[in-house]
Amino acid sequence: MKTSTRVVVIGGGVVGCSVLYHLAKAGWTDVMLIERSELTSGSSWHAAGGFHTLNGDPNVAKLQAYTVGLYKELEEISGQSCGLHLTGGVMLAESPERMDFLRSLHAKGRHLGMQTELITPSEAKAMFPLMDETNFVGALWDPVEGHLDPSGTTHAYARAARVLGAEVVLRNPVKELTQDADGTWNVVTEQGTVRCEHVVNAGGLWAREVGRMVGLELPLLAMEHMYLLTEDMLEVIAFNEEYGRELIHAMDFRGEIYTRQERQGMLLGTYEQDCRPWSPVTTPWDFGHELLQPDIERIAPSLEIGFRHFPPYERAGIKQIINGPFTFAPDGNPLVGPVQGLTNFWSACAVMAGFSQGGGVGLTLANWMTTGDPGADVWGMDVARYGEWATLRYTNAKVRENYSRRFRIRFPNEELPAARPHQTTPLYDIMVEENNAVMGDSWALETPLWFAPSKDEAHDVISFHRSNDFAHVGAEVKAVRTSVGVSEIANFAKYAVEGPGAEAFLNRLMTNTMPRTGRIVLSPMLNEFGKLIGDFTIAKAGDERFLVWGSSAAQVYHMRWFERQLPDDGSVRIHRYDQTLVGLTIAGPNARKVLEKLTDEDVSNDAFRFMDFREMAVGAAPCMVNRISYTGDLGYEIWMAPAYERLVYAAIKEAGAEFGIKDFGMRALLSMRLEKNFPTWGHELRPIYGPFEGAMDRFVKLDKNDFIGREQAAKEKADGPKRRRVSFVIEAGTADVMHDEPVWAKVGDTDHGTIEPPHGAGPKRFDADNKEFEHPGMKQIVDGDWRVVGWITSGGYAHGAGLSMAQGYVPAALAENDADGLFEIEILGVRCPARIAVEPPFDPAGERMRG
Repeated sequence: MKTSTRVVVIGGGVVGCSVLYHLAKAGWTDVMLIERSELTSGSSWHAAGGFHTLNGDPNVAKLQAYTVGLYKELEEISGQSCGLHLTGGVMLAESPERMDFLRSLHAKGRHLGMQTELITPSEAKAMFPLMDETNFVGALWDPVEGHLDPSGTTHAYARAARVLGAEVVLRNPVKELTQDADGTWNVVTEQGTVRCEHVVNAGGLWAREVGRMVGLELPLLAMEHMYLLTEDMLEVIAFNEEYGRELIHAMDFRGEIYTRQERQGMLLGTYEQDCRPWSPVTTPWDFGHELLQPDIERIAPSLEIGFRHFPPYERAGIKQIINGPFTFAPDGNPLVGPVQGLTNFWSACAVMAGFSQGGGVGLTLANWMTTGDPGADVWGMDVARYGEWATLRYTNAKVRENYSRRFRIRFPNEELPAARPHQTTPLYDIMVEENNAVMGDSWALETPLWFAPSKDEAHDVISFHRSNDFAHVGAEVKAVRTSVGVSEIANFAKYAVEGPGAEAFLNRLMTNTMPRTGRIVLSPMLNEFGKLIGDFTIAKAGDERFLVWGSSAAQVYHMRWFERQLPDDGSVRIHRYDQTLVGLTIAGPNARKVLEKLTDEDVSNDAFRFMDFREMAVGAAPCMVNRISYTGDLGYEIWMAPAYERLVYAAIKEAGAEFGIKDFGMRALLSMRLEKNFPTWGHELRPIYGPFEGAMDRFVKLDKNDFIGREQAAKEKADGPKRRRVSFVIEAGTADVMHDEPVWAKVGDTDHGTIEPPHGAGPKRFDADNKEFEHPGMKQIVDGDWRVVGWITSGGYAHGAGLSMAQGYVPAALAENDADGLFEIEILGVRCPARIAVEPPFDPAGERMRG
């Protein structure tokens, strides 16, 4: 074993081997994988080995498509078979609600070029005759689905990496990780110490333990997972003989079952409700190629449904029950990327779907390490999406909830209850008990979503369609637009940037010029590739002091970037307030009249202008006030220490009583931003978009000092962006867009620079008569003169304007075309006419904000 190398990858499962291969493929051949036992000695060896491309997050789906397309390349390089079976598969819907979910998945896949199809139960039965089609109302066919040999595939990654020059060291447990003052890592193992520049934690079941070696508590938990193998089934043998092919995969949401052919029998797995964590606090180091004790009683309820839906299973004998541990993060997605606060320490763990996602995770991390850019929009997998609040017990509760809901519908207005309330503000009891607030989870903070007229009505009726909150959110919007409303905004991210180098630091990070003392600016932030990685409100509070507000969900993500850019001379200090600073906003034409009653300061329009910042007493409490509002109306953001929040809130309600002041929640706020065409970070603004693509032109000052990404942004402007963020008005029915719906345009064969779908070809497809035809794989979706040209990033109902609205991206050549009849947006399987709203429907000149 070498004593020094560029990278040490810890863990020899499919993910660690994928990272090793992709690093070597990218040219970093001086890399080493260290495994405590043998390759696959964790979860990889006993996995069911299934893979698919569909995912609720289209960006993750792209990486899954890449993974599936990688396997033939691995076989060619390594000479090792992956045991590929490209069968295709169906997701089965037993109810209209589930069918709506499948329509949504189908639509999301269109802008990626996925060739899924909505089919009838009889068509599904033709491909999977073990099912009783009378139990289902429809299905979704995915041609890019199948299974493989987990051990062979893992070894294929490792052998391919070795061919490219990487080293694999087995039977060598890592005992300790230390870091020298110059940033060099010391990986202390049983066979000696290896010095390296980078460490990758691909520890799988032991990823928590590896993280703890550097003081990190990763939010992941291993769950017991069972699947069974049947004896040979006559129905399977007969089908194979008649059609000369394997049975497809099938997923039964009602039974929480997945199933596929295994030799001449079937494999059946389930995500049972009576789920059990495995080794929830520490993972034993001596665990390896062992299985856990099966407990068929736990999965009996799913088996009962399975026997009803797939009658031949009830007659089949059980050959073996596999029960093994798999790791999950609280939301089920991997934990990938650089860890904030640590130099060159990388995460590649919690990849429960290793044979669907392992290749994409390896590619992403290798790109990130070698170029500084993951090469894709991987926010859904970024380890920075969790904060310090994701403790061991929080993670335990959320992982168990996620596991038990893996085959359940997640409705767009559904708030999941596990581990809640976790963080609360001083107003929590008032909002819930007195104001009948329906609360949402905002980065683990309880945040009011909307307010019900009574305690009995204070709950969401979950649905893909407009629901019981619709009228009440509309009333909240009306109150703001006609008089005044108040809302809690504690869920914003808050930072102080201070020191003699603070202004120069922010000028280098931000695209906009920094404000004068007492003023505010809005500014995007770019990475070195000229892509949007942040959107901030910045106030200059003093000569060497700035206050910065941003997205709460990106706090760790942004701190990771801020720390990376800090000067070495100590001239800049950054403080993240989190919940040590909370806020309230008042907005509407009477907002100034309310504020005048709360302060002794002159807050007239001349004295306290739009985009002013001031420290003042509000309701007898020391506060900081921004003359700005995300509602797009006259408004103020009032910030204070938590100890004063109840006092200030009570004073606002008392002062606003004569104006009929009304509480409004986050849903009303987001509704109002739609009719102003305001974007949101994490939806419209993400690291795959440039600032001119994102229509942030007026906030990008290319003629100011040099800033990170300036050269790339200038090139984007000079060349012209290929795509552009736009707002749509939609002729919707009873459902509004959520996100990721496809945008159709009637453009014929005209090339408008439409999207480039991911690569990857699908296997053969069979129709209801078992007549075979070749599936074309992923390509642009075309229907006559209509083509899928873009996608939706977010949307909903703009109550003030009385319109269903959305934002999304289309080719730049179409972005100014507001003609009727040009666009359609697919919502739950229905293509709804849409037109571009070039000007915002509410107050297009911005007079209300400035008045």
